[in-house]
Amino acid sequence: MTELLRTLYATTPGTSLHLDGDTVRVVHPERPGRHLLPLVRLDHIVAWNGVTLTDDLLHRCAADNRSVTWITRNGRFLARTSGPTTGNPHLRMAQYRAHDNAEHRLRIAKSFVAGKLHNYRQLLLRAARDTTGTRQSRVRDIAEHHATALTQLHDAQRLDEVLGIEGNAARAYFQALDQLAPGATPGRTRRPPTDPVNCLLSFGYAMLRVAVHGALEQVGLDPYLGYLHGIRPAKPALALDLMEELRPLLVDRLVLTMVNRGQLLARHTEELPGGAVHLTDEGRKVFLEQWSSARERTWRHAGLDRDIPAALLPLVQARLLARHLRGTADAYLPWTLT
Repeated sequence: MTELLRTLYATTPGTSLHLDGDTVRVVHPERPGRHLLPLVRLDHIVAWNGVTLTDDLLHRCAADNRSVTWITRNGRFLARTSGPTTGNPHLRMAQYRAHDNAEHRLRIAKSFVAGKLHNYRQLLLRAARDTTGTRQSRVRDIAEHHATALTQLHDAQRLDEVLGIEGNAARAYFQALDQLAPGATPGRTRRPPTDPVNCLLSFGYAMLRVAVHGALEQVGLDPYLGYLHGIRPAKPALALDLMEELRPLLVDRLVLTMVNRGQLLARHTEELPGGAVHLTDEGRKVFLEQWSSARERTWRHAGLDRDIPAALLPLVQARLLARHLRGTADAYLPWTLT
């Protein structure tokens, strides 16, 4: 169990969370004693497989509009509750109208991808400055690939072109993962991840998804109706859209830093029968500590010309999208780093 930045991460199987007055009482058979956390300190609860919450605690969280998210041991999203739906219905109507207008949908989708390509290029250029020789040349070549993709994106006329440009750039990036983190396996594997770096990436993306989903609900947008990812049953498509520009610097950079600094140790992951690689309890704790520390870091927002804490970036971007959909901003402004 870890409490960080007003979020309770309940990671240990066999743990149960109970409502005890205005507190959460944490119970585990191997941890005797009375462990209480004041509810006033918590905005979110993230519970792993094997952790249970009592009905009265769930009801209290719903009444307080405190979100509860369930995920698997390796960070795959399972479910989320957040109480009554909030937000202006006029904003959601504007969101739906923009989706039904092919030209408008294309413009918004291109903005999400432009932010992603730009930020991956910044990550690659910074990584290239820290290396030499063939490795440096390879990383710079991929950065140039992303620059070319940005030009192609500008000229794209259809959504399938945008998806193709994004997919090609992503494949080029992940195939060179071993150049960014020596010892990593080239390529992206998921569902399940089959090596430690991909395991960390999947886990980090899951944590980012929790943050983005919550930001969209807080602003009043429908997380399940997207522009790049469209409408996908049981998938929060708009959350996946907004994650694209945030992945490179909020997740990938953190994972690559941990690997290159030797903070990911052999005991932090385990290989299961069938080849899936999961984080151990200690590995999850180490990553969550690094994740929470990274969320306190401020990043420059090129479009707003100001520094913003990483923890607030999903909310800032959700509000910028809402402004555009309401008609008070001509275009959606993705977060990009200069």
